[in-house]
Amino acid sequence: MIEPFRIDVPQADLDDLADRLSRTRWPDEIAGAGWDYGFPLGRLKELAEYWRTGYDWRAQEARLNRLPHFTTEIDGQNVHFVHVRSANPDALALILTHGWPGSFLEFLDVIEPLSRDFHLVIPSIPGYGFSGPTHERGWDVGRVARAWAELMRRLGYERYGAQGGDFGAGISLALGAVAPERVVGAHITYLPTRPDPDAGVELSATDEARLAKVRRLMADRPPYQSLQATTPQTIGYALTDSPVGQLVWIAERFAQWTDPRSKIGDDRLLTGVSLYWLTATAASSARLHRETPRRVAPCPVPVGVAVFAHDITQSVRPLAERLYDIRHWSEFERGGHFAAMEVPELLAEDVREFFLARVPSGAGGGGGV
Repeated sequence: MIEPFRIDVPQADLDDLADRLSRTRWPDEIAGAGWDYGFPLGRLKELAEYWRTGYDWRAQEARLNRLPHFTTEIDGQNVHFVHVRSANPDALALILTHGWPGSFLEFLDVIEPLSRDFHLVIPSIPGYGFSGPTHERGWDVGRVARAWAELMRRLGYERYGAQGGDFGAGISLALGAVAPERVVGAHITYLPTRPDPDAGVELSATDEARLAKVRRLMADRPPYQSLQATTPQTIGYALTDSPVGQLVWIAERFAQWTDPRSKIGDDRLLTGVSLYWLTATAASSARLHRETPRRVAPCPVPVGVAVFAHDITQSVRPLAERLYDIRHWSEFERGGHFAAMEVPELLAEDVREFFLARVPSGAGGGGGV
């Protein structure tokens, strides 16, 4: 059963958040340290104080409630999603999937341009936000993809496209493998390509530089990734009990993974952090790092790749083409890991170009909610 959903956070939870923020116990900081030891104390205090005294969750909640939200149970798990129907009843449907530390909020700025040509289904990954927490082992990207296939079946979509970044990229590729007869293609904004000395392909100087960056990351695994991939429950205690801990855990990722020219305002950042905090999904969202195997998933459907200059890594096309049926490849000088938030106009146009080429006019349609 699919049911309408409305965001309505209890006032007691907002009061508790403000109280905890007012009682934050701050660490010291070495003078002039900047970013050398981690997130700067002055900037974090500024964000925390604004979260406590200036940020308005209720205003953001009202804005979000203008979207059509729904929930349903799939495979024993509550699944929240936004479903925006195009004015064109025969439009192709797209399912857009976020990653970590993101949420369905990532796609707010692409809803209007994409819904001109597509029906949009924007779910929250099980364990994240209003789809969380999860209550059992096994929610990896493959299981999420199977849940998405069931969700699209329930909505009546016989043919659709999949799009995502970060974990959403892996889920979109897995969905192509789960339902290849229904998925017309997968468009992704994150496709790590590992060095392969046996690949037997010619690489440019740019390709070699990208692989050198990957080697550095592999040699010095990011601390957040190590913790969430090994002991997500342990880090979950700290993040679920301390709003400032949850704030800096996410704010640091946005500071490091975005294009310095991107203008993601504090309100937008804090809405995402608030979603994690108010739903207490720090631990359950982190579990996806542990559950998901680090192997390449096969994907038989056409793939489109958008590469953004300031992402964590940039894909190497000759290596990617050995693994996937790549029909579309775009490179952008602007944008980082959160492309839908940073450069929504560029992403929307690239998504539109890829999917409109996949399906003849009038081949979409369906969807009853």
